[in-house]
Amino acid sequence: MTVRRVMGIETEYGILQPGRPLANPMLLSSHVVAVHAAAREGARTKARWDYDDEDPLHDARGFHLQRASAHPSLLTDDPTAPAPSGDAKASSDGPQALPRATTEEYEDPGAANVILTNGARLYVDHAHPEYSSPEVTNPLDAVRWDRAGELVMLASVRALASTAALPDVALYKNNVDGKGATYGTHENYLVERAVPFGDLAARLIPFLVTRQVFTGAGRVGIGQRGEQPGFQLSQRADYIEAEIGLETTLRRPIVNTRDEPHADPDRWRRLHVIIGDATMLEVATYLRLGTASLVLWLIERAVADGGAGGGLAMVDRLTLRDPVSAVHTVSHDLTLTARLELADGRRLTALEIQREYLAAVRTALDHVGGERDAQTVDVLARWEALLAALGTDPASCARQVEWLAKLRLLEGMRRRDRLAWDHPRLAAVDLQWSDVRPERGLYHRLVAAGAVDLLVTPEQVDDAVARPPADTRAFFRGEVVARYGGEISAASWDSVVFDVPGAATLQRVPMRDPLRGTQAHVGDLLDRCPDAASLLVALGS
Repeated sequence: MTVRRVMGIETEYGILQPGRPLANPMLLSSHVVAVHAAAREGARTKARWDYDDEDPLHDARGFHLQRASAHPSLLTDDPTAPAPSGDAKASSDGPQALPRATTEEYEDPGAANVILTNGARLYVDHAHPEYSSPEVTNPLDAVRWDRAGELVMLASVRALASTAALPDVALYKNNVDGKGATYGTHENYLVERAVPFGDLAARLIPFLVTRQVFTGAGRVGIGQRGEQPGFQLSQRADYIEAEIGLETTLRRPIVNTRDEPHADPDRWRRLHVIIGDATMLEVATYLRLGTASLVLWLIERAVADGGAGGGLAMVDRLTLRDPVSAVHTVSHDLTLTARLELADGRRLTALEIQREYLAAVRTALDHVGGERDAQTVDVLARWEALLAALGTDPASCARQVEWLAKLRLLEGMRRRDRLAWDHPRLAAVDLQWSDVRPERGLYHRLVAAGAVDLLVTPEQVDDAVARPPADTRAFFRGEVVARYGGEISAASWDSVVFDVPGAATLQRVPMRDPLRGTQAHVGDLLDRCPDAASLLVALGS
């Protein structure tokens, strides 16, 4: 009965080269990764990313998509041929979504891939620099290591700006380019394999559709190309085109079916959520992960005890008649009063559906009884308070809800300068909101003015740039990179491959359990081993 579970966030950053709209985004992204590797990680390791255990075509619905039948955008497990965007009309799924013939040619992006000492992965994905956070066990740590990713990206921007031979870039923690392309912020949650995937998806969909009311990042423009003037709650909503599916860059689904657990597949599945927005506000990120974890706990608990004290029955009554249409309806409704049709004929608002999920979780928690940990108590309290305030005085939530914070800023400009929603200055502000440079990003100005709530300190975030979480296998991954980087050949989420001088073969250390390899588990061992050879001997003894 806790928000605690293995989780993480993958964020693709929007990228531009100022003054060069035709610059190839894959080349720019490769520079972002390479310059970080040279400045901070290169002296430690030249390790490649290990793709041996990846299988992006394994579908959780019980089948395996044939490689010859797969759209090339799905083939993310081949480092020699980086996967293109799913948008057939564009060269990338990002800010420079331009016809390939008009972009700067770039044939070989190289193996732009770095394993960071904090256990994260920094690489080029679909022509964007992506920061995949290390595995954490709670939503507050998810915020901390997600924020660390912003500093990793900022360091690359600074390094490129200080190197005359390399291009300047601007990076944005957002999800749309305003020209019809979107790029992802994906959440990952480890879920018990005993939960049937069909049940998991069905019970999650109404929650994911309606959580935009407090997790949306806000967006200027309606429609995939912003063809209609206006403002909406979510950056990703207009790009959701399917209820369920394997794709991530075309026909984007509410629930993604990729079954790639990066862990013992008999025990776990990895729920890969692609519908969420990148959020700068810490409370928005915290509640996005925390509330999802609680709903997943409810679904898991129902398998264990047959109903979670009635909580499961409450959720099963929330099935939407048309979930894809509902995603768009919720995002376009700034009043939060639009009613969504349920399969049983009832019509509820997004806030009412969220309150039903909250009530179901509380019912299940009361049924189980026992003491609740501090973060679970906090997430429940914040969830309840926000839903209440959004129903009576949404503007009062601007310190915690990103779309409201952004809307307040934009409405101030509109009143002052008498701007219509289709004025280009508003679109520019929307982009500038998430610029990772503190002197340019508008979110950072709100932080400096004390206008948003913070959950982690700058010192905690700085530490997370270099150090891994202590309570997952990310500790082992990050620490061996920091300590023995020159003797590591490759690494992935669930293994590290060592190349010890004089050894006859490479040696793989598997990490199939994300809750082993922690500081408590191997910290003393690592302190006793001056090199990788002694570590491997100790692990084998």
